[in-house]
Amino acid sequence: MKLHRVVVTGLAAVTPIGNDLESSWQNLLNGVSGAGPVTRFDTTGYDTTFACEVKGFDPSKHIPAKQARRMDLFTQYAVCASLMAVEHSGLKITPELAEEVGVLIGCGLGGLHTIELQHQKLLADGPGRVSPFFIPVLIANMAAGQAAIFTGAKGPNVCTTTACASGAHGVGYAYTDIMLGRAKAMICGGAESTIAPLGMSGFNALKALSTRNDEPTKASRPFEKNRTGFVMGEGSGILILEELEHAKARGARILAEVVGFGASGDAFHMTAPPESGEGAALAMKAALRESGLAPEAVDSINAHGTSTQLNDMCETRAIKSVFGEHAYKLSVTANKSMIGHCLGAAGAIESVFSVMSILEGVVPPTMNYETPDPECDLDYTPLAPKKRDVSVVMNNSFGFGGTNASLIFKKYAE
Repeated sequence: MKLHRVVVTGLAAVTPIGNDLESSWQNLLNGVSGAGPVTRFDTTGYDTTFACEVKGFDPSKHIPAKQARRMDLFTQYAVCASLMAVEHSGLKITPELAEEVGVLIGCGLGGLHTIELQHQKLLADGPGRVSPFFIPVLIANMAAGQAAIFTGAKGPNVCTTTACASGAHGVGYAYTDIMLGRAKAMICGGAESTIAPLGMSGFNALKALSTRNDEPTKASRPFEKNRTGFVMGEGSGILILEELEHAKARGARILAEVVGFGASGDAFHMTAPPESGEGAALAMKAALRESGLAPEAVDSINAHGTSTQLNDMCETRAIKSVFGEHAYKLSVTANKSMIGHCLGAAGAIESVFSVMSILEGVVPPTMNYETPDPECDLDYTPLAPKKRDVSVVMNNSFGFGGTNASLIFKKYAE
């Protein structure tokens, strides 16, 4: 079987620090935090009262109002990002090409907002008042379904639901579809919107969220000694992946190449990784093996970096076990210090930023890194972006259930 090279030709992002790629990227480089008090519901009685919400989002720029009302917020984010990514790539999804263009958008939880709203109607007014759109609006794969409806893509249509690795798995398996010849192009990434009473109370019950309510912008502190937990985020990241020869034939601008994808399972615990970081290391090794690259070829790691003690320690140990002494030469960055933890969208948004890092030769900063943690002793690109030639970036994502994903993006060369 012939394996095809896969390249990135389009990017888009809707994030807590910008409603498009350009503003999100510039704010990331400038260290702008998306954290602030929750505006969507009354947080009285909650241990955590802040989050990284998407702000000023207007779906009407891309979605007619009637159709937008029949979408949960995570689907609106995904559809808008998909349309922006297709436009960015210049890909024309003609009737002749449609069946060779697929959509693979990961989502960790689906429509929590919709579940809460319809459950309230059920309790208050009875089962006859539940919307006929309840089920199709809430299901996690509706982001991929609606993105296909709006773009006309009729190829594979899939949703990866692997908790906080959903977006990275979405990119990884879309890459695999093209590599194996199942599609010429894929609209892929992740979307999430769970900043809702159920979502926040559930993560609070797990003691996973930061409770630094008096300083929201200082709360997400990946790899830093005084971290107290993660900050909920939301949004969508979408990439257009294409088979190389197809991209070249239409004169597309090639932004980067996807050269490796690794997936693994911890086989250990529902919510905690093994302290050795073994599962995360297996995913990184698998991605490197597929890429054919030596560990020393990697310049930067866009880390999962959640700002929880266990993740940050285990990911650091995993990186050191895979890269050895080269681990200390890597520029590690944690985008979650500014955008929060976007759960099922995280790996996709961070993939978008990884490609931008290659294109612009700069590694975004890890903000709020003020006091080093002796357990985390790598270069985390503290407080300011670092200019350097970035030829290869690894992007890590790990999720509850012990599911891990690593992606490798490389500067494109013939």
